[in-house]
Parts: sequence; C-alpha cells; structure tokens
Amino acid sequence: MKIVSVVGARPQFVKLAPIHKAARAAGVEHVIVHTGQHYDPMLSDVFFEDLGIDAPDVHLGVGSGSHGVQTGAMLAALDAVLDEHRPDWVLVYGDTNSTVAAALSAVKMHIPVAHLEAGLRSFNRRMPEEHNRVLTDHAADLLLAPTQVAADHLAHEGLVERTELVGDVMTDVLFEVRDQVSTQPPALLGELGLEERGFYVATIHRAENTDDGGRLAEVVGSLAGLDKPVVLLAHPRVVAKAAAHGVELTQGSLIAHSPLAYPELIAAALCSAGVVTDSGGLQKEAFLLGVPCTTVRTETEWVETVQLGWNVLANTAAEIAAGVTRPRPTPTDAAPYGDGHAAARVIEVLSRHAR
Repeated sequence: MKIVSVVGARPQFVKLAPIHKAARAAGVEHVIVHTGQHYDPMLSDVFFEDLGIDAPDVHLGVGSGSHGVQTGAMLAALDAVLDEHRPDWVLVYGDTNSTVAAALSAVKMHIPVAHLEAGLRSFNRRMPEEHNRVLTDHAADLLLAPTQVAADHLAHEGLVERTELVGDVMTDVLFEVRDQVSTQPPALLGELGLEERGFYVATIHRAENTDDGGRLAEVVGSLAGLDKPVVLLAHPRVVAKAAAHGVELTQGSLIAHSPLAYPELIAAALCSAGVVTDSGGLQKEAFLLGVPCTTVRTETEWVETVQLGWNVLANTAAEIAAGVTRPRPTPTDAAPYGDGHAAARVIEVLSRHAR
C-alpha cells in the first residue's frame, strides 16, 4: 500500500508524526508532501526534526497569500505530484487550505482520499477552517473521526457509511512527548526567570482576534492585566498584525516570545498555571496534560474539554480574566480522545479499505 500525506501547517506536522511511524512499522510506503503553507522554520522544518519525521519527499513552497491565491497555488502544484505517485490513498489532515486543496486535487483525479480528524464542527461559518473541514469531509472517500462526537456529526450529515472512529492521533504524539519532557523543567523557565506554576502560556493567531486592531488590543490588554506573567508565543503573522495596528505585544504581565518547538511547548504548558489560546490543538493538549485552558473564541470543536470542565470559552476581556483565574477544575478519568494508539488504527483501516 502507498499513502501520500499532504501537510503544510504546524498542527498537521504533529498529526503526521505518529502516522509516519505507524506506516513505517507496517511496511507501508509513505510519501510526505509539504505544501509550504507555513514557511517559517520554527513552524515547519524544526517540527520534522523534533518529532522524528523524515524530510518531506516533495516541498511545494507555496508560502503566504489570500485563501484563494494560496489554495489555487496548491491545486496547481499538486496535480503533477499526485499523478506521478498515484497512491492508494491521499491522506489529508485537519482543516487548513492544504487540506481542502489536496482533497480537491485527488478527487478530481479519481484517487481515494482519507480525511484524518474528520467530523469536527464549530458551526461557525465565518471561520475558513469550518469551510475547509466540511468541504473535505463531503469530498473524501473515508472519514477518520477522532471522537464519537465527530462521528455523530458525520452521521447527521449522511456520511455514516464512510466513517471510521479511530481516535485522535495528536493524543498519540502528545503522550509520547509528555513522557520525554516531564522529567526536566523547560528551558523557558531559566530564560525568562519564571517559576513552575507561576506563569501562563498563550497563543493567539486567529483572524477574528488579530485582523481588527481594536479586537487585538482588547485581547492583548486582557492578557497584560493578568495576575501572573503570560508568555505569548507569537506567530510571525501576529507580530506583523500587531506592528501594523500599533499594538505592543510585550506590556504589563505579557511577554512576547517566538514560537517554541513542539517538545518545548508541551514542557512549558505542563509547567504552567494555565493556557490561554484560540488554537484548536492546544485546547486539547492542555486537557490531556491536566492544565486548565481558557479559549478566546465563541465556540470550540473540542466540546469534550468544556463539558469536562477543563476548558472555558471567553470573548471579552472580563471573561478572559475570569476564565484564567477560575478555581482549578475537578480531575477526570474520562478519555474522549482515545488510548494513544490511533495512528496504528488509521493504518489498519486504510489497509482494509484500500482498492
């Protein structure tokens, strides 16, 4: 069996790592195509090194651009790549422009498509990620759902016959990395003079929180006013937006810092008093690490984190402050994201459904 994985953004590299490992263990030919959607080395190249992934077989080098320009450039480049390799499966990940571009390219070439992390829904159609995941789910031949909630969404949309519940592959890699980093404090503590449980980790990157100067200033101001230092791991796009809006990212309790390699991010979150984010992946990682999370959005795809009390949604400055400083949640043994062996299950399902 031959699989072509198409990835292009930081969360996808994390999901790719256990899939690549499981494919090699099963003797499956695995071709990695990197679209170049994230082109900063700290958001791309270093992930392959830190997570033990082979260098991409193909790098499209698409880079930044509007949604239409970026997706179109990927489509134009992917046709030739998929025609050359003609895999049994094109495996697409998550909800980025790379996801929907690869799915469209493959289905138009009559190459089977499997969507990893299928069935997630925010039900917020203002989000480009929501468009990407819905379009991909309805185009794909096989839907690999990470949770029962996601599988239920797919059933509601008439896609039950294409759906397989496999668990969440990010849980696989998180557990592995957590065990590696849990024995020593993160370098961030010494670098910034922080104490364990004496700081928060923050990531803010979504358009609804950064494109409007007033909104970005509100979010930054709320973080700057918190009761402990807040390390903001600032994506290059956020740094550029802040500069354009005249918003200082280092002020009050807020300390702007470049993004961390994945093991360092997990180590920092594990030692923190809490996480503040608008990222989908980090909400779930915080839950799995037993770290309280405050999500700066009006909805979340990972509803289990909210239902179990480890995540709260916050929009205004007052809501963010209240969420971050709330009492520590009640511990839970619930495991909605699987047992840490989802990637092996994915390879087995792909083998079973291969032509």
